[in-house]
Amino acid sequence: VSDEDPDFESALAELEALVANMETGEFTLEESLVAFERGVELTRQCRNALEHAELRIRALMPDGSEVPIDDVDTDTDE
Repeated sequence: VSDEDPDFESALAELEALVANMETGEFTLEESLVAFERGVELTRQCRNALEHAELRIRALMPDGSEVPIDDVDTDTDE
């Protein structure tokens, strides 16, 4: 990730806002194309960030095994 790329959370938030704006149907064709291009760029940044995180997690696993999904706490209400 370069210095000008947003972090994962920022990129995801921007992507979600972009999709919401595009779904209103109020963009011109040119605005839609520019928004789509930005969306593709943000999607790639998010995917790269997730792949990097996965590699870091795998490096921490002693035998290269995966963490079972049942063992992952996904409760974000804390």
